[in-house]
Amino acid sequence: MAHIDYYFSTLSPFAYLAGAGLEEIAARHGASVTYKPLDIMALFARTGGTAPAERHPSRNAYRAQELPRQARKRGLPLNLKPAHWPTNPAPSSYAIIAAQNAGGGDVGALVQSVLRACWAEERDIAEDAVVRECLQQAGFDPALADTGLLSGAETYATNLEEAVNAGVFGAPFYVVDSGQSFWGQDRLEDLDLHLAGKL
Repeated sequence: MAHIDYYFSTLSPFAYLAGAGLEEIAARHGASVTYKPLDIMALFARTGGTAPAERHPSRNAYRAQELPRQARKRGLPLNLKPAHWPTNPAPSSYAIIAAQNAGGGDVGALVQSVLRACWAEERDIAEDAVVRECLQQAGFDPALADTGLLSGAETYATNLEEAVNAGVFGAPFYVVDSGQSFWGQDRLEDLDLHLAGKL
């Protein structure tokens, strides 16, 4: 059975646009997934990337076209300039880590709920109430928003180091235990083909 390490940021619009694609592919091929939220700005700094606010205007202009196009393609609502972006990604990331450790709910649904809150629902994913609601909707104990802080912070930092060592430089990024890596929601089809032995 294949295993996928999924590196992402709860601030990433492209991770939002991935929707449930990873989960559907993993289920189709019997693959397991480890969700590894990380500090995307720290990852950019470590791997030669640039924060959106510091990119050349032409790159940001293209991003402003590409995000709505991809959202329409996938039938997903999108606010190109969310009211609460950027915000502190740590609380939602820690909650995802705690939920994955605790089990009992749907981690993929939790990740999607957090991303949807930011990119479609104009909610601040740094707020405790928002994180708790996302946890509850995905079948987890909302109290994980409080109890998983210390271990969450440690794992969050570890995820960044593992990402750098695995050659990850953006989000979403899918690393299969076969050694193959796939960057971007637009490479999910390739991930699917790889797991099927066709690519």
